[in-house]
Amino acid sequence: MARAKKSDTAWSQPATPPPPMFAGEKERNLVKQINDELIERVIGQQVLYFPIDAERTNFHSLYGEALQKIFYSPVRIYALVKFNGDETKNEDSFGLDKSTTIEIHFHKKRLTEDQNLYVREGDFVLYGDKYYEITTLMEPKALFGQIENKFEIVAKCYRVRENTFNPQFTA
Repeated sequence: MARAKKSDTAWSQPATPPPPMFAGEKERNLVKQINDELIERVIGQQVLYFPIDAERTNFHSLYGEALQKIFYSPVRIYALVKFNGDETKNEDSFGLDKSTTIEIHFHKKRLTEDQNLYVREGDFVLYGDKYYEITTLMEPKALFGQIENKFEIVAKCYRVRENTFNPQFTA
């Protein structure tokens, strides 16, 4: 039996890296299609999303807050909503106070690519008959472990007090 030459068995680096295993463009599109169908037709809930019109709203130059916010027309979004219930707090000088929170799990690719919508802190949502303000955003999950392909946006929201949210819409 003849022995192989060293040049035949030497390893050489390929010019281009191989495509990612099991997680190419087709697989990402399949995951999006399945998530869209499940969220919109089977297990998702509807929320109305009220994006703030940052160009027309008059923000304070120092604090960045606005007394009167102007909103675009609301957008219906299907998402997974986790209702965290009512929490009663005892404020020493003011008495009892209740706060209600929800977590909304948005499908990122559906929002950004199909609806051209970007979730931001400070925007409002209507869930059921109550309004909530988005206070915290997270992107906790990567698709197939690929950090550049995040597919979920989680928004933590607090219920706003009655008569606090009165949207004025722009055309």
